[in-house]
Amino acid sequence: MSGAGRGSGTGDALVLAINSGSSSLKLAAFRIGPSREERVASGVVSGIGSGHGAIRARVAGGGEMERGVTLAGMADAVRAIFEALGALAIRPDAVGHRIVHGGGAHVRPERIGPALVASLRRLVPFAPIHLPPQIDAIDAVAELAPGLMQAACFDTAFHARMPEVAARFALPRALFDEGVRRYGFHGLSYEYVVDHVGAEALGRAVIAHLGNGASLAAVDRGAPIDTTMGLTPAGGIMMGTRSGDIDPGVLCYLAATKGYSADDLERLVDREAGLLGVSGSTHDMEVLLRRRVIDDAARLAVAMFVYQARKAIGALAAALGGIDTLVFTGGIGEHAAEIRAEIAEGLAHLGVIVDPRRNAAPSGVISADGAACVVRVVATDEERMIARHTRALLTGP
Repeated sequence: MSGAGRGSGTGDALVLAINSGSSSLKLAAFRIGPSREERVASGVVSGIGSGHGAIRARVAGGGEMERGVTLAGMADAVRAIFEALGALAIRPDAVGHRIVHGGGAHVRPERIGPALVASLRRLVPFAPIHLPPQIDAIDAVAELAPGLMQAACFDTAFHARMPEVAARFALPRALFDEGVRRYGFHGLSYEYVVDHVGAEALGRAVIAHLGNGASLAAVDRGAPIDTTMGLTPAGGIMMGTRSGDIDPGVLCYLAATKGYSADDLERLVDREAGLLGVSGSTHDMEVLLRRRVIDDAARLAVAMFVYQARKAIGALAAALGGIDTLVFTGGIGEHAAEIRAEIAEGLAHLGVIVDPRRNAAPSGVISADGAACVVRVVATDEERMIARHTRALLTGP
């Protein structure tokens, strides 16, 4: 089941999309060309760095495999992926990577070479949790398959055309010129939603990518207007373990009176805050929804998440001058009907009215008939966007 490659008359290619996080990795293989786009395999690698990893992979309509593996780091995970794909007779023509941060210089998908990798290493302070394992994945593919073309698909690229009034922090110009600005993230997800629904059909839209990492974006007929995340993926609304926006004076206070170092502050806002920090027990929304009936801390964590998401939708609707469409996507956005309903409860003044029956079993539009704002649930597909971009780079100039 090898790909046709660049040399085929059809222009089809078998593209492996790698979506790596700090301790897990999602993958998908697509046979993609001018007239078809077929997911031929998918999988997930979990427990990277824990010593008790696992890999699960399956071929569309066919074989499946699952096994435990020892994964000291991302290089071991990539090696396990290539072994699993080989066992399933899948040999990619190119590999595309989700790269969380492209800074100001990388605003479109690019072929990966030494200069780009060096640039990514300089950007690590902007995304210290995500970029190092993503760079490790690039290095591991280069070692395992030196001749294979690799592509970088940047989560920040979608937001690169945001107006300066939204991208700028209220700081001196010199810092903005040095790259201290609002970049925004989850761009591949937003790009997929725009492509899936259609820019004109969306109109003035707020897209809520709600998961363990959560952000929202204002999009006007496909053009980025504003977003909640900022310089790093720690900004915006509260998330699974991230604080979201916080009074900078809090960080100054902790540094001055509690002796917090930069590493301490990073650990606090990225790993110990959000749903986990408020609940004191877990960052898992599904667990919190079950516990909130008897656990006040769990109830508060859920209520804060809903409140902050609702408030962000209102603010982004103001930035758009009105709202035609609200889209829920991401793990929580796609699967937590209770969260969708509770966010919508406070937005009737914007025309957001959710039909309870449609919300309970979403298959696209979940808004009530006649509602001024169309509310949709869209299952995002970042890996598909990575494959599309990679194939374009493989066959293009």
